[in-house]
Amino acid sequence: MTSATSVTHEKIAALSQKIQAHSEPFRQLIAEVGNTIVGQEVLIHRMLVGLLANGHLLIEGVPGLAKTTAVSCLAKGVQTGFQRLQFTPDLLPADLIGTLIYRPQDQKFVVQKGPIFSNIILADEINRAPAKVQSALLEAMQER
Repeated sequence: MTSATSVTHEKIAALSQKIQAHSEPFRQLIAEVGNTIVGQEVLIHRMLVGLLANGHLLIEGVPGLAKTTAVSCLAKGVQTGFQRLQFTPDLLPADLIGTLIYRPQDQKFVVQKGPIFSNIILADEINRAPAKVQSALLEAMQER
């Protein structure tokens, strides 16, 4: 038999104060993105949930719903890097991941990182990309 822990009004009030204190930056972020993106509160909240969950987010919609602008504003709000990748049929995996560049003056290869190494990425029209590019994107998404 387990003993029940006593929950007092003071403990609940203290916990409520902690929640309020830690949620203020998120309220400010929602307000900041909401100043630019009007009428998309559900999208803003879901983007924040995806960010907090350290996950990926699929945003679908017809053109003109400010999907790109919303993601860009979120990246600015959290002060991190943002890249938009426009997928086309002629895209190569190296265009996403990057490649090695030979520098003759140093006689060394230097890694040129691709846009996939940004913190927040908007992958637009993924269905247009070749299978190898889609595979490279999915592999990068798994590795984080």
